[in-house]
Amino acid sequence: MTGIIVSYDGTPNDDDALALGSLLARGGAKLALAYVRHSHEYDARREELAQHDAERRLTQGVASLGDQAIPRHVVVSASTGEGLARLAQQENAAVIVFGSDYRTPPGHVEPGTSAQRLLDGGPVAVAVAPAGLRTDGQTPIESVAVGGEPEDHAAEETARALAAALGAELVSAGTSHVGLVVVGSQASAPPGRVALAGPSRRLLQAARSPVLIVPRGSPVKLGGD
Repeated sequence: MTGIIVSYDGTPNDDDALALGSLLARGGAKLALAYVRHSHEYDARREELAQHDAERRLTQGVASLGDQAIPRHVVVSASTGEGLARLAQQENAAVIVFGSDYRTPPGHVEPGTSAQRLLDGGPVAVAVAPAGLRTDGQTPIESVAVGGEPEDHAAEETARALAAALGAELVSAGTSHVGLVVVGSQASAPPGRVALAGPSRRLLQAARSPVLIVPRGSPVKLGGD
């Protein structure tokens, strides 16, 4: 799986997600944007307006990237996380990208409610952008570090593959100004599912760089054959 889906609704923190998705896609992955509506409207006119609003937001996101060919998806689901996970499986996407919670201080990483749900047993890798990444979103990812559970090699394999695809350097987690931190799921997580142990959650809370959390035993490869 080589696709990236950005959860996007046009808010500033989702512009951070858009910036991170664009940086990750430089490794050759296919990029798509998705907006989740939580229900259909019973009134036909209200349904038309709601659908138009969702499509307008996605169109603005694509326009900011300068590529009108980027696919856009409007998903209807009571749960944003579940709707995006279903879309990722349908589209053969490897990663869902989120911005941090809207209350997050600049430069910090804090998954919002939808991302948190996928971090507790979700079937696809989750990337979270630090608040404010949009202001420096053109700076390429020049280094990749590994964090998380040592029992699972998926994070290390993912970091190595991403570093190669992005032309970045593989560095230790203690290195300052890391471009991307890859975190593995805990050893007790079901295969192919995301779950964070206490140390990995603390790593996430302390992160000042974009973070990619990988399902147990399922390395992520973006781009290439």
